[in-house]
Order: sequence, then C-alpha cells, then structure tokens
Amino acid sequence: MQVKIITPDKTAYEGQAQVLTFPGSSGEFEVLDNHAAMISLLKAGNLRMKADGQDQSFTIDGGVVEVLNNNVTVLVESLEEASSVSA
Repeated sequence: MQVKIITPDKTAYEGQAQVLTFPGSSGEFEVLDNHAAMISLLKAGNLRMKADGQDQSFTIDGGVVEVLNNNVTVLVESLEEASSVSA
C-alpha cells in the first residue's frame, strides 16, 4: 500500500509499506494491504511500519489517518523517528 506521512512543515515519509500499526484514540490498530476505507484520530504514541524488510518506529504527537483505495495518508502534529531495524 502507498503511505504518505505529513507534518505541518514537510512530507516526512512517502513510499510503500506492508503493515502499519497506529496509536488510535480508542486503542492500537493495524492497517494491512487492501484495508477497508476508514478515518481515525490518533493519539500521541508510536506509529510502527513494516516496509521493504525494515521495521520502523516513529513517535507521533497525535493526528489523523485516512485509508482509502490502498492509499494511507497520515497527518501528524510532529514526528520523530524512533528506530529502524532490519527484519
């Protein structure tokens, strides 16, 4: 699926991912390929992503995510890369 992570001042990430795990306002949830369309609020926490054999983790300060037609758009207040580990 195509992923775009945007902060108020830049596009922080744009590329493909196989799995995304979000800190939702009502609890953690995962988005996989061909996920149903949805919009959700995000709380501060860790956004985890598996892309091209790499597990990445970002610390976010809340925001919103939209999933539509295998495109995931994440709008966050701030984002800091926590780690990148080979799988």
